[in-house]
Amino acid sequence: TPNKITSLENNEIFVFGSNLKGLHGGGAARVAYQKFGAQWGKGVGMQGKCYAIPTMHDGVEVIKPYVEDFIEFALSHKEYTFLVTRIGCGIAGFSPNEIAPLFAKAINAENILLPMDFVQVLESLKF
Repeated sequence: TPNKITSLENNEIFVFGSNLKGLHGGGAARVAYQKFGAQWGKGVGMQGKCYAIPTMHDGVEVIKPYVEDFIEFALSHKEYTFLVTRIGCGIAGFSPNEIAPLFAKAINAENILLPMDFVQVLESLKF
C-alpha cells in the first residue's frame, strides 16, 4: 500500500483504523470520511469505498477479531483490491510490530495490499 492514498481506482477499497463510535476526526479516518465515503457514526466494516477496523480501544487482542473479520470479508470479495493503511500505528499508538502479526493470514492474499512496514514485520517473523 502506498504511504499516502489520495485517490482510488474503481475496484479499490481504503482500509483504515477507526474508533467504535465512527467519529472520523483524524488521521486516515478523516481521509476516509472526507474523500472515500466513510460514514460518520459507523466505526466498523464496509462503507462507501472504505472498510473501517476499530483500533482506538484497549489492546491488540481486542483489535484482532475485527482484523479477522476484515480478512474474511476481503477474501470473499475478490472483485475488490483492499489498500490497508497503517491501521493502529498513528493516533491509536501501536507499532507495526504489534499490529502486523494480526494480518498474517493476508500476507499472500492477492487482493489485500499491506503497508510495507507490515510486510517487513511479517517477513521477519517468517509468515
